[in-house]
Amino acid sequence: MEKEPGPVSEIHAPRHCCTPQRTGVTIHGQDTEETAPSGTAAHVDVPVPSGVFRMGDAFGEGYPTDGEAPVHEVALDAFRIDATAVTNSMFAAFVEATGYRTEAEQYGSSAVFHLLSTATGDDVLGAAAGAPWWLNIRGADWAHPFGPTSDWTEIPEHPVVHVSWHDAQAYCRWAGRRLPTEAEWEYAARGGLTGKRYAWGDELTPDGEHRCNIWQGTFPTTNTRDDGYLGTAPVRSFPPNGYGLYEVAGNVWEWCNDWFLPKYYRTSPRENPKGPTIGAGRVMRGGSYLCHDSYCNRYRVSARTSNTPDSSSGNCGFRTIGLT
Repeated sequence: MEKEPGPVSEIHAPRHCCTPQRTGVTIHGQDTEETAPSGTAAHVDVPVPSGVFRMGDAFGEGYPTDGEAPVHEVALDAFRIDATAVTNSMFAAFVEATGYRTEAEQYGSSAVFHLLSTATGDDVLGAAAGAPWWLNIRGADWAHPFGPTSDWTEIPEHPVVHVSWHDAQAYCRWAGRRLPTEAEWEYAARGGLTGKRYAWGDELTPDGEHRCNIWQGTFPTTNTRDDGYLGTAPVRSFPPNGYGLYEVAGNVWEWCNDWFLPKYYRTSPRENPKGPTIGAGRVMRGGSYLCHDSYCNRYRVSARTSNTPDSSSGNCGFRTIGLT
């Protein structure tokens, strides 16, 4: 069923401002059904061994309302996960095979960072209340990441963006894969390191080397691009972690399967936790190219946030896990 286009105030800043939230529209749900996998894309999996790790913020640096504490022990079975986020070319294969239309396409707009927007005139529907650096752009979607005159073919190996949690699930059903649980995501992102702040250690730029695509300069007006990028970077632009995963910090937020509930860590089961049965939106992990410690340090490996499952923006994508 088609989404009804929302008003100018269709996106607003949630409590964390990391990604804008779609609001003021009726959610009809996706017309996607549970079917057998029908397609493939160029997934490159890396193995993650079974093991036990300490999940959560060991430094007390997380936002209290995010629920990164208490640190708790988690045991996971082995799995295989994408080395990179799903790219534009991979998502294009899914769309070509199925004719799928994302929620951003159905709603008619999505959120684009103001310095990246190529839209003009009436295609700029307004700014997000509380986060004016987010513009609601008519015609922005996965295939037109910066506005209706842009095209994904110009950046085929960049992570796909403007995909909702529902869109990610539809892709997974087609590809015979699934989204990682939040515990699987953090365990894989740690790359075998114990109690570290980032996926590579405790220092953000060891020996002066940038290890992730985040904001440098004065947010949200001046990005010095010391890491080389204003927006998304192509996958594999930065060194992988110990398990072979690329860009688990910065670049794009990544959807996880779990509902988001800040108090969940207090009662989370030790063995293969699947997340709570209810929550305020779906979990996102990893941070994005817009993260800056002046307002958001969620590029730390334990950091977590959320958004409604129909929301989309120019800094959120996903990676998947292979079914066994």
